[in-house]
Amino acid sequence: MEPRCRSPACLLLLLLGACGFFQSYAVEVEVKDASNTTCLYAKWMMKFLIRYETNSSDYKNITLDLPSNVTHDGSVCGSDTQAALVALQFGEGHSWSNNFTKTNETYQGDFVTFTYNTNDTAVFPDAKRKGPITVVVKDTMLPVHLNNVYVCHSADSFETENVIQIFWNVTLQAFVQNGTISKKESRCRADTPTSAPTVLPTIANVTTASASTLSPTPTSAPKPVENPDTGNYSLKSGNKTCLLATVGLQLNVSKDKPVLININPKTTTADGTCGNTTATLRLNDGNSTLIAFTFVVKNTSVNVPKFYLKEVNVTLLNHLNGSVISNADNSNFSKWDTFLGSSYMCRKEQTLEINENLQIHTFNLWIQPFLVKENKFSTAQECSLDDDSILVPIVVGASLACLIAIIVVAYIIGRRKSYAGYQTL
Repeated sequence: MEPRCRSPACLLLLLLGACGFFQSYAVEVEVKDASNTTCLYAKWMMKFLIRYETNSSDYKNITLDLPSNVTHDGSVCGSDTQAALVALQFGEGHSWSNNFTKTNETYQGDFVTFTYNTNDTAVFPDAKRKGPITVVVKDTMLPVHLNNVYVCHSADSFETENVIQIFWNVTLQAFVQNGTISKKESRCRADTPTSAPTVLPTIANVTTASASTLSPTPTSAPKPVENPDTGNYSLKSGNKTCLLATVGLQLNVSKDKPVLININPKTTTADGTCGNTTATLRLNDGNSTLIAFTFVVKNTSVNVPKFYLKEVNVTLLNHLNGSVISNADNSNFSKWDTFLGSSYMCRKEQTLEINENLQIHTFNLWIQPFLVKENKFSTAQECSLDDDSILVPIVVGASLACLIAIIVVAYIIGRRKSYAGYQTL
């Protein structure tokens, strides 16, 4: 976990943690596979600072600590095609989870899901909004070599919406090799000694300082999220392929504070339906995201059928119980259109806006939802973003216009000089 702490409240909590003011129970989770071999190990401490609205329409801040009786039902080992998952349940309907993905050489955190239940009157005695509330945040943990243990003793945090999640004394190894916890450590950046360590202010100074005077130590810019890997998907009707799709997908779950989540094609499965005038491709990343693309056929003014993307539906699920966190749908698209029997291609990045809080970015798109022959894409209609040929006539036309203008100006100047010479005779 390599998060960033920005708000004054978050900074204060980190300073308190550095001075030993965090008191909480340590959580230890050891997940074993079917052969009773350890496949995931984690031990850490954490707490939550939550801001909620009361019945009188003002706001309160509460601290939610982990109790001693924490369960970890739903934690899974993970594999080459499935993410590993650490899942916790505690208190009156509160839960937390973090999933991890792997490559051939490394593993890293993907995103964190935290659900707090305002029906817990001991914690939220006067909450205006009742029921479970879920927040999802991208885990910025740097890749860790397989067979290395990730260690971070320093206090760090995730800050999103009305929740600050604080972590410290973290020891973690996902995708444990041969059932043995490694002795090789990969330390977080906050634990790495520096030549000029930061001197923390006193608690008195922190509590009396205003928000404007709190200046966090400069940190390097967060590593940008890389473009997603491209996946290849297909549907069959009987023994014949009826839909082909190649695309890299990235979710942006917030426009104001972007949280980018790449869909991993290695853990994503495809299903759906094919038809003569409607086709739907549904993608399930195996963890918490369902995306459905619906295509339809239309007749043009010249009675030549074309297909286009009409609707996209995105559902985010809770890791633990499969319940729906959020669902977004836009059925008013008119994109990716081309003639029936052809395919549509767009190598450049495109954005599908599902609603004001959710976008899908597509990369290296190649889609054919109808009339697939011999399991191959038909001739592709490329999007205007890819078509550079239109620049040729524009450049040629502009050059000719400039040349004509120069000739006209030269002609006028020459005429004027000739006329002036005639007048002097």
